Amino acid sequence: MTRKLVIFDWDGTVMDTVPKIVNTIRKVTTAHGLDPVSDEASKSIIGLSLEKAMATLFPEHQENVADLALTYKRLYKEDTTPAVVFTGVEVLLSALKAEGYLLAVATGKSRIGLDNLLAQSGLSDYFSITKTADDAKSKPDPDMLQQILCELDVNPDDAVMVGDTAIDMQLANNANVPAVAVTLGAASAAQLKKYVPLAVCDNYAQLMAFLLPEYVDAELCQ
Repeated sequence: MTRKLVIFDWDGTVMDTVPKIVNTIRKVTTAHGLDPVSDEASKSIIGLSLEKAMATLFPEHQENVADLALTYKRLYKEDTTPAVVFTGVEVLLSALKAEGYLLAVATGKSRIGLDNLLAQSGLSDYFSITKTADDAKSKPDPDMLQQILCELDVNPDDAVMVGDTAIDMQLANNANVPAVAVTLGAASAAQLKKYVPLAVCDNYAQLMAFLLPEYVDAELCQ
C-alpha cells in the first residue's frame, strides 16, 4: 500500500462504553414508562446515530424519538458507570503512528460526545480526522467512511476499518473498505464473522499482531 489508514470505531472498540450505553437505555425506558428492552437489543443499535437508535429500539414511539434522544443524552451524562480505554489502545496507536499510518475515528456518537471522550482519554492527537453522526449520515451508510477517505486522499483498498459491531462491519462493506472485527464490545465473534472481516481479534495484542506483525512490544503482548 502506498498509503496506510486505520479507521477506528469508538464505543466498544477504543473505549469500554457498552455497559454505560446499555444502562442509560435502561434508564430511558424507566423515565418514559416504556417496556424494557433486552441488553442484546440495546447492544445491537450501538453505532447508529442517536435518533436512529431510538427509532429502532422503540418503533411504536416514532413521534417521541427526539424526546427519547434528549433524555438519553441527559441520562448518559449523569450515569456513573465506568468507561475506560481498553488495555493496549494507546500502545497500538503510538506504534501505528510511528510506522507512518494515518489514523481516524468513525463513530455514531455526537460531535460533542466524541470530543469529550477524546479529551478524557488523551488520545486526540493520534487521529488525523474524526467523523461523528453529526458530520455524516448514520452508519451503516458509507458516507462517514467516504468522507474520511476523500479528505485524506486514500483509496478504500488502502484503508482498514476496526469495529466491534455488525453495524461497523456493514459500514465497511458498504464503503468497500476491508474490516477487522474486535470482540471487546457489543457483538460476539460468531456474529462478526458473518460479515467476513479480515480478522476477528479478542484483544489489542491480537490486533497489534494482525496490523503490525513485524512489530514486537513486550508491554502489549504480556
